[in-house]
Amino acid sequence: MNKQNIIEFFDGLAPEWDADMIRDDEKIGKILDFAGVGENKSVLDVACGTGVLVPDYLARNVGKLTGIDISSAMIEIAKSKFSDPRVTFIHGDVEELMPGELYDCCVVYNAFPHFPDPERLIKVLTGFLCSGGKLTIAHGMSREDINGHHSQVASEVSLGLMTASELSELMSLYVDVDTALSNEHMYVVSGTKR
Repeated sequence: MNKQNIIEFFDGLAPEWDADMIRDDEKIGKILDFAGVGENKSVLDVACGTGVLVPDYLARNVGKLTGIDISSAMIEIAKSKFSDPRVTFIHGDVEELMPGELYDCCVVYNAFPHFPDPERLIKVLTGFLCSGGKLTIAHGMSREDINGHHSQVASEVSLGLMTASELSELMSLYVDVDTALSNEHMYVVSGTKR
């Protein structure tokens, strides 16, 4: 999987991303509960796209939110939608950034299969967490639905989504996994930095 292909794929989808988005507020609420997102928390939203979860973070009164995405088109749309001073957007590859500020919560929502080296990503993201911070990888669909969808429309820019137990095992090298949920409604694996 080539990162340039991923950038081009998502740049092409950006103009219609929000119109094509299917939201389930109840699922998102549960995912953010598992992620520990709450009042005054600092959040790193990885592969934030057009800022799909930004209203949900702000509704929980986070103290600081940084969204990062490799797609410049996605970030430009996100920047045009939100002006809250707590929110910052970065166009870039999270795996190439050096951790500066540390975060209470790091969330990868509906994006994990698009990272070519899952273990490297987890290791990098753990470096962005403060001690006791939470890393959460989640999808608002079942693993089977995600893999089926990606095989049809994103096979060139997506790995298959591993089972929750496989991801738990991988994440446990870096965090204490406390949630591993994979059912017909959602997929969530979350853990706390030691």
